[in-house]
Amino acid sequence: MLKRSELLTIIAAIAGCVLSGLLARLHAGAVARFAVSGVTLAILAMLVGQATEQLGERLGPGATGVLQSALGNLPELFVGIFALRAGLIHVVQASLVGSILGNSLLVLGLAFVVGGLRHGPQRFDSAPPRTIATLTLLAVSALAMPTLVHGLHTPAEPHAEAFSVTVAVVLLLVFIASIPVSLAGGPAAVSSSAGEGEAGWPIWLAVLLLAGAGVGAALVSDWFIAALRPAAAALGLSEVFTGLVVVAIAGNAVENVVGIQMAARDKPDFAISLILNSSLQVALGLGPALVLLSLVVGAPQHLTLVLPGLMLAALVLAAILGAFVVYDGESTWLEGLILIGLYGIIAAAFWWG
Repeated sequence: MLKRSELLTIIAAIAGCVLSGLLARLHAGAVARFAVSGVTLAILAMLVGQATEQLGERLGPGATGVLQSALGNLPELFVGIFALRAGLIHVVQASLVGSILGNSLLVLGLAFVVGGLRHGPQRFDSAPPRTIATLTLLAVSALAMPTLVHGLHTPAEPHAEAFSVTVAVVLLLVFIASIPVSLAGGPAAVSSSAGEGEAGWPIWLAVLLLAGAGVGAALVSDWFIAALRPAAAALGLSEVFTGLVVVAIAGNAVENVVGIQMAARDKPDFAISLILNSSLQVALGLGPALVLLSLVVGAPQHLTLVLPGLMLAALVLAAILGAFVVYDGESTWLEGLILIGLYGIIAAAFWWG
């Protein structure tokens, strides 16, 4: 019923939740609380991904894509909500941008490197990932408009919050409109081929683990955010760098692990679609949802889509490269190495804030 690796993931998730709670209860050092809760969030994200895939396989690849869109970013959503309540607006903005950068550059690069070193140049059907990458580029272009309105000092500049809400509503409507396409197995759907030939979980077990992982993610996210600011200060990290790199990587553990595994198994079509889909989900769904949630969760300051100029430039660059590298339907380890190097350079640019 459960493979050994899946059982270990469940045990690790439970242990991580218990340990995170104990450290928070005992007011342990901020760095320890931050590290343990961050690792636990990554494990919970993996568990959510596994349970979501098991449920989706009962309904086909289209439903798997929709479920992953709705549930795969649960840990990252909870982190964003608690960060908003704590007034960490810059952390939320950085984590959203970091998710797109991490998937389009770091994770895609790692998948290219691992797949290329094990199997040589990998060829894939370029049409579906090219469509996903194009949609991501269009969504990022929409996200960029509030920053451009602010930076160019247009008449809409004093209304940055209202304009951000307008952009968020439009993007969420597009996201909702894409669901029927995904259900029909369109280009935004994620293939369920990862589980071919493997015995599935009982539905009750998948639902139970998904619910438990969701509750655990909500609790651990609260402890994670409570420790973020003092831990960042103790480690000498800026809040922006912490959100851009640490929070984004912890919240995207599903894509980080599964995408690279699929490339290693010589399934580049699944790997690339999964990785690029994550960026699309953040741009179309998660980011706009957090903008609207900031209006109702008691945040001391509402989230807007007005980003620092360097962050916007990095975001647009990542979206363009994500579309460009899949255009020819072939990946090599050298392309992956360059993507990873660029991610490292961008992360270094934000090291000081």
